[in-house]
Amino acid sequence: MNIAVAEIEAPAEKQALYGFDETPLLARQARQESNARSYPRRIPLALKRARGIHVEDVEGRRFIDCLAGAGTLALGHNHPVVVDAIRQVLADELPLHTLDLTTPVKDRFVQDLFGVLPAEFARQAKIQFCGPTGTDAVEAALKLVRTATGRSTVLAFQGGYHGMSQGALSLMGNLKAKTPLGSLLSHGVQFLPFPYDYRCPFGLGGEKGVEVGLRYIANLLNDPEGGVQPPAAVIVEAVQGEAGAIPASDAWLRGLREITARAGIPLIIDEIQTGFARTGRMFAFEHAHIVPDVVVLSKAIGGSLPLSVVVYQDWLDKWQPGAHAGTFRGNQMAMAAGSAVIRYLQEHDLARHAEQAGEHLRERLRAVQRTHPQLGDVRGRGLMLGVEIVDPAGEPDVLGHPPVDPALASAIQHECLKRGLILELGGRHGSVVRFLPPLIIRREEIEQVADIFARAVSAALAG
Repeated sequence: MNIAVAEIEAPAEKQALYGFDETPLLARQARQESNARSYPRRIPLALKRARGIHVEDVEGRRFIDCLAGAGTLALGHNHPVVVDAIRQVLADELPLHTLDLTTPVKDRFVQDLFGVLPAEFARQAKIQFCGPTGTDAVEAALKLVRTATGRSTVLAFQGGYHGMSQGALSLMGNLKAKTPLGSLLSHGVQFLPFPYDYRCPFGLGGEKGVEVGLRYIANLLNDPEGGVQPPAAVIVEAVQGEAGAIPASDAWLRGLREITARAGIPLIIDEIQTGFARTGRMFAFEHAHIVPDVVVLSKAIGGSLPLSVVVYQDWLDKWQPGAHAGTFRGNQMAMAAGSAVIRYLQEHDLARHAEQAGEHLRERLRAVQRTHPQLGDVRGRGLMLGVEIVDPAGEPDVLGHPPVDPALASAIQHECLKRGLILELGGRHGSVVRFLPPLIIRREEIEQVADIFARAVSAALAG
């Protein structure tokens, strides 16, 4: 399917909130689906076809998809190697559902996955297949470390996102989803400052902010009057995704690994959104050359199908048979598709491509920033980028940065959608425009994305 992106203009008298005709599908969705639905409120589309980086809706409108299933679609929509892998499973009449019984497809997936993990980590690694979501893998990781250490407290980070179940939700920095629930089921979570350089929690930024942040964590873990019980683990994202594409510096990650190792505290790296070449390495923690104790994976590892795993060092393998389970942990088509994706990523060196393509997109976004002070910060790693939208006329913070402007961010997203570009918002108050395109995106397509974004910024400011 050769899809060209066309600018969208619906008849004015039929335009709904976002300027599109309300199709019967969208109307029924709004009437019948839960009030908890989220993406359709900002991206009111009913999709019909998709291939590569493009999608087409039921009205025939065409879009570049820079959301890509929140990073799930590493190779984009309906990539031939993924489709062929799924078809082969069906053609061979393989079992589709095996619980945790092994199969040749499952064994191949495990070998392929261990083959792309850093050798120092993979040598002593064990794997647990979980339910189909990343949230379930996070829950499994929490049970794993609590069982192994006999401790219950977990240290998480402000801005962190690890899922929406009540246990994983207790690790979330964002208060919006937590506040209505009152007391969460999981207790004993202590939040630490994340190295958010643009809005450093210590008002310092740069190397000094990293240094102070690490000193704070080290002191907290070693001060007998610190008030925090020895934790079962520290859980962290090497690049915070939902918080607005905020990368931790390599120096900070190395420092955190050193602190936790000295204290005998397992370090859990959440690679659910960053894993499989998204940041320019197969796994984001590899940039810092560290070896974590636990890695949580989902999204891209199933080749677009539901799959999640926890991979961990064998010294943690203290739980009993049946300590964690899940009916759909034996998704054979997802494992076959995941193996196909791993092989394709390696054969075409898509990690390096993501790094180079991401740098080119970042340069183009910074070019827009130079003429638009409303683009306060352009950041991220590889093809996981964010642009923080600010109000230059607002009162600056201690670092001299203006306040966020979520209304303008929303307007920019809307103008991008009108012009055939799907982007999502994240960050504090939804003020960060996020870019998560499939890793197969080409240079000329990046140019197209950047051009649409530049036009959308100008239109949003003019409106």
